[in-house]
Parts: sequence; C-alpha cells; structure tokens
Amino acid sequence: MEVMEAIEARYSVREYSERKLDDASIRSILEAGRLAPTASNQQLNKHIMVTDEKLIHDLVDACEGQKWIATAPAVLVECASGDRTMICGQSARSMDGAIAMSYMTLEAVSLGMQFCWLGWFDPEKVKKLLNIPEDYVVIAVAPIGYPASQGHRSSKKSMEEVSAINKM
Repeated sequence: MEVMEAIEARYSVREYSERKLDDASIRSILEAGRLAPTASNQQLNKHIMVTDEKLIHDLVDACEGQKWIATAPAVLVECASGDRTMICGQSARSMDGAIAMSYMTLEAVSLGMQFCWLGWFDPEKVKKLLNIPEDYVVIAVAPIGYPASQGHRSSKKSMEEVSAINKM
C-alpha cells in the first residue's frame, strides 16, 4: 500500500474484531514510531503497545468509561519525557508525539488495521496503570485493531477550504 492509499483508507473505529495483533505487526507499527522524526533528533518519545486484556479493560476507566475501548486487541499509548518550547512557540514533545502517532497510524492502516485517536483520557490514571515515570507526559491514547465491520472515512472539507499556496 502506498502512503497516499493509507491516508485515504484511514478512518476512526470504535468496534474491533476479536482478531489479535501478531508480534510482527506490533513490531512494525512500533518501528514506524521509532523512525518518526523528532525535534533536534532528541527521541524523547516512548511508544507503549498495550495488549494485555486486563490492562486494556483497566484503561477503560482511565479513558472516562469509554467501554468500546475494551473491544480493541491493543491500545497504543504515546508518551515522552523532557520538553522544550521551540522557537515557533510549540511544544517539541507534543509535536514529536503527534508525528510518531501519525506514522504508526499509517503503518497500522497499511497492515489492515485502524485506530481511534482519543482526546478523552486521564493522563495521571494512564501513567499509574502503565507504570509510566513521573517525568513523562502521556500525549495520546489510541485503541488499535482490525475493524469489526467495514467503516468509512468522515467527510473532509474541500482542498480550497483547508489549503493555500504562497499566501492565505
């Protein structure tokens, strides 16, 4: 699958099949995160693939009771230590995490899986549950797996509404 095909095929899933992720797929997804660029190549991210069923069920509480999360065979948790504000005013840590998550999302899609990138979770509960050190920040939580049924991509604004060339 080409990169643009993976981009076009990606959609959010909230119900997963019972099919487990094999070790090779997990390693491939994590490798995509490892290879993602980071600010000043500091590589302060940690990509945690949660596959233990009890931990996934416990993550439901840390994700504000979203029960559908327990249907996923895995949950990817992205975190990072350290931080600095780049000259542009953005957090290097948050940007690095978003880039890594995007790379891992596209690799998962290329392997026939889908994600649902969550914004509704309690980072402190996630940290405690997964033994994440205090100096780390949880950036993202994303259930991942094979969809229970074929979904579809949400509609997107037109190119003209979201893009410009040279000046806005």
